[in-house]
Amino acid sequence: MDALNSLVIAFACFSAIPMPIVDWTKPNMRYMMAAFPLIGLVVGSCSWLWWLCCETCDIGTFLRAAGLTLLPLIITGGIHMDGFADVVDAHSSHASPERKREILKDPHTGAFAIIGISGYLIANLALATEVTVDLLPLVVCIPIVSRCLSAFMAVTWKGSSESGMFATVSSAANRRVVQAIVAVVFVVTAAVMLVYHPYAGIAATCVAMVLLAWIKRFSTREFGGMSGDLLGCFVQVCELGMLAAIVFAGRLG
Repeated sequence: MDALNSLVIAFACFSAIPMPIVDWTKPNMRYMMAAFPLIGLVVGSCSWLWWLCCETCDIGTFLRAAGLTLLPLIITGGIHMDGFADVVDAHSSHASPERKREILKDPHTGAFAIIGISGYLIANLALATEVTVDLLPLVVCIPIVSRCLSAFMAVTWKGSSESGMFATVSSAANRRVVQAIVAVVFVVTAAVMLVYHPYAGIAATCVAMVLLAWIKRFSTREFGGMSGDLLGCFVQVCELGMLAAIVFAGRLG
């Protein structure tokens, strides 16, 4: 029952998909982050269905790319993009780590966040126009990989604060079980990418691991540790970086 409740809480927290009401108690949140990659599977599956719809209806490249760009935001409710925007605002302040953590909690959106989101969406749209049918299975895997790594960080790394969403999730998690599950899912998903397109699969996996190392250093130096906003920022940056790697490395195949 705890596993089912954890699944419901994960989707209620990290997606806009309607879910039953479940008490957010520690037992119910024990495996919450282990279910996080399943949301990525839903995002990837919807992207595949959108592609098939476009093929069936003979929809052009630009509109198809727009769907691939917007669908993740619609399904997740923009929660990870919100974290990305907050981190951009805080980082652009060039303030102390304490002040940056305060900016992360500020509900107002600054100019740098708007610039960052605009640039992100333009880059994602442009890259999505270059996706071909042979690269589509790898694109479907992107949101799964980003959430596997994010879930691993949530139950493994030190938080910047003893309060907040990151601390709540981390303290409630059954760390060993979550780490084992997301590790298996990551390896299987990476293997699928390698089978479908070795060059692009290797490139995308390498980029994801490089960005994992980057967010570790960046979060420690700039904020004194991880937070929910930084996890959201990582999901967005990782997905954009992997998409770029797939598109460019796919040309080598």
